[in-house]
Amino acid sequence: MSKATTIKEAVKRWEERERQNATEASAVDLQFQWPPVEKMDNTLGTLVNCERLSLSTNMIEKIFGLNGMKNLRVLSLSRNYIKMISGLECVAETLEELWISYNLIEKIKGLAALKKLRVLYISNNLIKDWAEFNRFQELEALEDLVVIGNPLSEGLDELTWRAECIKRLPTIKKLDGEPVVMNEEPQL
Repeated sequence: MSKATTIKEAVKRWEERERQNATEASAVDLQFQWPPVEKMDNTLGTLVNCERLSLSTNMIEKIFGLNGMKNLRVLSLSRNYIKMISGLECVAETLEELWISYNLIEKIKGLAALKKLRVLYISNNLIKDWAEFNRFQELEALEDLVVIGNPLSEGLDELTWRAECIKRLPTIKKLDGEPVVMNEEPQL
């Protein structure tokens, strides 16, 4: 078995492929590395101009190393092995979109600091109780939430699921990819 790709190696490959310096780039795509990236590290902090970072489809277990990414607006970490949301405080002032579907997340504490977060894709994780779902209320700027595919939605038909989510997040504009209509009547 090959050893994991480091962030440093992934960035070097990206620079060779894109023929540019990653520290100057506004978007850096490090998804689908082979062998996969297993650990985020402080190398990411050198990407000072990066506004969009993708590390999707790797084997990352923990969010780490984002210090220094002062311009990060979109972070894609879908299809990894992330179990908890932490390590985002250093990008709390700029992060607007977090794509973290298809991970192993049960608890969603660690999001409250993200005051500008408008878009959160957190479908197909392990969120199983409404108390956790209610933490989304702490995200004052949240407009677009994709949360279907968590154990929480199992056993509920689509209308009941939607009504329950909208009741708990009355300011949401888009839920599970569908616009929320003003005064959408819960049809129970």
